[in-house]
Amino acid sequence: MTARGRLGLGLAARGRRCPTGESGAAVADFAMVSALVTLLFLAVFQLGLALHVRNTLISCASEGARLGARDGARPEDGAERTRELISSSLSARFAGDVTVSTAQAAGVQVVSVRVRAPLPVLGPLGPDRSLDVVGRAFLESQ
Repeated sequence: MTARGRLGLGLAARGRRCPTGESGAAVADFAMVSALVTLLFLAVFQLGLALHVRNTLISCASEGARLGARDGARPEDGAERTRELISSSLSARFAGDVTVSTAQAAGVQVVSVRVRAPLPVLGPLGPDRSLDVVGRAFLESQ
């Protein structure tokens, strides 16, 4: 190793300033990159939460429609079951607006359970009635 190489190694080993003026750049890079990675993680997490809430509401509405469409059951039973499922799965806040109706679809009567719930935008908080899902089932008594 040359004398110049040993001199450079000695300066770095003793913790002296880097002659190129880039000391502290790693700290700034870490701060910027970690903020970006944290923001990206939170965005993906929020998207997953919104999809989870939507899929759960669809499942609860479909289950309620199936119960309301059974022979001998009332469509209102399906709405009540939907409220119970949503309250136990997510929160009673999401079960506030559940309606039920019967309609004709391709010549067949169906029971439709509609759920209007808040879309979680910032954690579980979000604008009211932004998420609108419908579950349908064929009426068995026809």
